[in-house]
Amino acid sequence: MRIPPWLRIKLPKSENFSCTSGLIEDLKLNTVCQSAKCPNKWECFSKNVATFLIMGRNCTRNCAFCNIAPGEMLPIDPDEPARVAEAAKRLELKHVVITSVTRDDLPDGGSAHFAATIMAVRETMPDCTIEVLIPDFQGDDDALRTVLEAGPDVLNHNLETVPDLYDEIRPQADYQQSLALLTQSKIIAPDIPTKSGIMVGLGETDAQILPVLDDLAAIGCDIVTIGQYMQPTREHPMVKRYVEPEVFDVYAEEGTKRGIKHMFSAPLVRSSYNAEKFV
Repeated sequence: MRIPPWLRIKLPKSENFSCTSGLIEDLKLNTVCQSAKCPNKWECFSKNVATFLIMGRNCTRNCAFCNIAPGEMLPIDPDEPARVAEAAKRLELKHVVITSVTRDDLPDGGSAHFAATIMAVRETMPDCTIEVLIPDFQGDDDALRTVLEAGPDVLNHNLETVPDLYDEIRPQADYQQSLALLTQSKIIAPDIPTKSGIMVGLGETDAQILPVLDDLAAIGCDIVTIGQYMQPTREHPMVKRYVEPEVFDVYAEEGTKRGIKHMFSAPLVRSSYNAEKFV
């Protein structure tokens, strides 16, 4: 299918893009913007914004939609939290988003490293808000508690797709386990807003999306993002449909009807895109 006009991106002409890219390279950091081939990378880098990807470039899982590949798991870099904090300082960020590859090889799933990164940014940038986009930690409540006790301002964990597509799209994950993580987050730290998101265009129907909104509303998820799946490479699943912008507006209305406080639904929406608007 040809990419529709509402998904065609004009590349901004800004020297900030190369400055941001150079800073990330200089500090030997990874970003999900680059690793996941995010379509908003050009815009965000030009605004001195990036989503930091910690714990390496390779993942212990192999989700069909994702451009981050499985591979050799390297030891955790103890200096990485300080470098993330330094990058946030140099970019003068007001809101920092930190995510990671999934590290099922680590006993705590990398939760202590998340906590160390949160604390490093907090110490360096005390007025900055911090959002973490975490893996499911294989349902380990202690790992989740470790992250929450470090005091992020937003706890994000994406459902990614509708439950009927998990076997195909997220075979190593579990829909109910992800819902349970978001539920448990509210129990452990009720004052920390929770956030989740899904992609459309992977083969789901609109009728399958509404129950996901029901589930997220039922557990009190505060922020929900919905965006268009884009095929990163020819080896990834093909786009099954391009959802028109007006339909994304309907998704937002349906979420709001169900009591979700903040719905961010549009073709180019990604989990951390314009994330600072919801803090």
